[in-house]
Amino acid sequence: MSAPRELVPLAAPVVDTHCHLDIAFGEEHVVAPVAQALADARAVGVTKIIQVGCDVASSEWAAKTAAEFPDVWATVALHPNAAAHDPNLEASLARIAQLAELPQVRGIGETGLDYYRTEEALATAQHTSFRAHIDIARANNKPVIIHDRDAHEDVIKTLLEHGAPDKVVFHCFSGDAEMAKICAENGWFMSFSGVVTFKNAENLRAALRVAPDELILTETDSPFLTPAPMRGNPNSSVNLIHTVRAISQVRDAPEEEICNLLYANAARVFGPF
Repeated sequence: MSAPRELVPLAAPVVDTHCHLDIAFGEEHVVAPVAQALADARAVGVTKIIQVGCDVASSEWAAKTAAEFPDVWATVALHPNAAAHDPNLEASLARIAQLAELPQVRGIGETGLDYYRTEEALATAQHTSFRAHIDIARANNKPVIIHDRDAHEDVIKTLLEHGAPDKVVFHCFSGDAEMAKICAENGWFMSFSGVVTFKNAENLRAALRVAPDELILTETDSPFLTPAPMRGNPNSSVNLIHTVRAISQVRDAPEEEICNLLYANAARVFGPF
């Protein structure tokens, strides 16, 4: 008997460029069964994952896990909301700078600006942290991974005025077609998550249609942002198959072609694999 469609492996390997294996629902920094998660992902064609740090503890965990598992690479950073509430921001940034030098750490993120959860009075710490992470990325010749929520204009302004590193990735890209054109003009990567499968995400699909081939990536942001038809369940790298197939449909391109494109772009940012 054939497998259910949602478990049919992809036509070619892809990379989950942003996930949080350390997060369990309702509790942070819980070690997930990494080996099983990686085996499940590989069975459907997701052959590499990028484990993303959001504070010092999760960044240390990401670096440690990437050193132990060949299918995992790490990024390290203070999430903007973590930075906004960190009483020891300078020391935390110094630790991120140390971790950034490790060979298994392939990016600096997720960092950026988030005006959705952090009140204006704490915005200064976010901006200080964001600029520091850009400096760390440039110093280590590694990409910066952007968290941008309700802050498009200021994120773009900071990247342009402070001086972006050679590679910039907008994690869980949430802009429209006009923002996609701005990213394209600057050579910034746009990573599309399961949100592209949501019925109310037509603006995001419009952005995906105009994004240049060489600047698109994909991710789960698991355990968050589970794509249709699996919404309501915790997300995992296995579900990347739904997002990739949605990308293929939106861009009206064969699945294998999209897989090869996404893999090659991920290798340009984080690799070679």
